Amino acid sequence: MSKQEEAVLGQDGVNGCCPGMLTAPLDAAQSVELAKVFKALGDPIRLRLLSMIASRAGGEVCVCDLTPAFDLSQPTISHHLKLLRQAGLIDCERRGTWVYYWLLPEMTDRLAGILTRPAGQPLPEPAETAGDA
Repeated sequence: MSKQEEAVLGQDGVNGCCPGMLTAPLDAAQSVELAKVFKALGDPIRLRLLSMIASRAGGEVCVCDLTPAFDLSQPTISHHLKLLRQAGLIDCERRGTWVYYWLLPEMTDRLAGILTRPAGQPLPEPAETAGDA
């Protein structure tokens, strides 16, 4: 991954201006950015890590509390956490020996907004196919 790709997604000055996918098509840049976030969420280990971090009382969790929940090495867990950070889903801070992680709700709120149908608006009717006529 290049240094540019390592920048945190969703913090490029766009300010989450993406319309919902059900109200307007995404442009190419939005699609690329969101695909990276969904790719980070597409792994079961990363999805569990995000869930553990997001649901933690107090809003943050030490990596020392995350690692024992998995049958994986600490470097593998760190790699998964790095990918979640690069996707803009979590952030962290080193405190002495340990690193503490917390959810960045801006990105999860943005994903929710993109995937949510506006209230009161029905879904578009499916187009008829040649076999339906």
